[in-house]
Amino acid sequence: MKSLLLIACLLVMGLLASGCSSPGKVPPPANYQRFEDYQQQTLAWLTRRRAEVGRADPAEAALNAPQEWRPAGAIRGGVLLVHGLGDSPWSFHDLGPALARQGFVARTVLLPGHGTQAGDMLDVTLEQWRDVVDEQADLLRRDAGTLYLGGFSTGANLVLDHAYRRQDVAGLLLFSPAFRSSVPLGWLAPVLRHVRPWLIDPEPAAQALPVRYGMVPTNGFAQFHRSSLLAQAHLASGAFHQPVLMVLAEGDSVVDVAHAADAFHRQFTHPASRLVWYGSHPPQGGPASRLTALPDALPAWRISQFSHMGILFSPDNPLYGQHGALKLCRNSRDEQAIAACLEGAEVWYSDWGYAEPGKVHARLTFNPYFEQLTRTMADVLAVGGGS
Repeated sequence: MKSLLLIACLLVMGLLASGCSSPGKVPPPANYQRFEDYQQQTLAWLTRRRAEVGRADPAEAALNAPQEWRPAGAIRGGVLLVHGLGDSPWSFHDLGPALARQGFVARTVLLPGHGTQAGDMLDVTLEQWRDVVDEQADLLRRDAGTLYLGGFSTGANLVLDHAYRRQDVAGLLLFSPAFRSSVPLGWLAPVLRHVRPWLIDPEPAAQALPVRYGMVPTNGFAQFHRSSLLAQAHLASGAFHQPVLMVLAEGDSVVDVAHAADAFHRQFTHPASRLVWYGSHPPQGGPASRLTALPDALPAWRISQFSHMGILFSPDNPLYGQHGALKLCRNSRDEQAIAACLEGAEVWYSDWGYAEPGKVHARLTFNPYFEQLTRTMADVLAVGGGS
């Protein structure tokens, strides 16, 4: 009986997932009146905090800082872009300039707990993430007029939350939206965060990358789970009637893509909304005019399947592109395959865990259809009040 009571108490505590962040591990709260102040002060904090944890390269700090891209001509509106769990504003290094070329002020945010070291996420809360999105969305409304929101993975949950709470969002860009995880028993994370801070030992699992974490603590997954529940509650409350672009990879190992596609057909009702699907089995249930389905097995690119993260980046991206500086060899638990990749073997590309006899797979970190995606993005935004 006592053990059952303890489990019940932990469950309640986990679902509440409340608490304050440890001092110094997230940027200090501020009521910013200008994006420039937010950007500069966040960069200064990133530089200082990364130096404290042994990552003193100021150039790397800048890669993780909030960014802004502005159009050369008239402003059609603003797009606030929100990264995913364990990622950084670098996620939108290629999409931000594309939006600026289309006439939009594009800005990114840094979610608390990100951009430094994964341990800084041990105590962050969903409420802190929502506060950053709300504050920066309000600034962009003021500065650019018509407001659009874009998000990747967990970031998609956060922008969906803001859009449902505020009725003036003109449209959404949702990349690999994590409305529901495909990971079994992910709902346990809010409980486990109290008794097991790391699901996997962070030292051997981590891969040192300048713009994302190789591993996040259990609390990160707990706050992600809470954001998913929030997104599901909003979607169940009714339709979102403004134009939406949703982009999904059939082979995504993180997101329940069938659930996300169903949400698109049921709840994103605007006729100009578009679902871009990378895979051989596109979802059914909606008008064919709203679906673009493209094959995700591209032998000429040595791509076996598309990945959760790869849809965001151009093949020319300096870090993640076809010839970029980073190769994510730790793409499974197959140590032999990882070693072969690290030693320079010819690799194919896939999402996490994909295997095929005779091939070594690294993570796919770029999108061969990137230019086509930006054109579809422009079509959706043009209908949402930005034309």
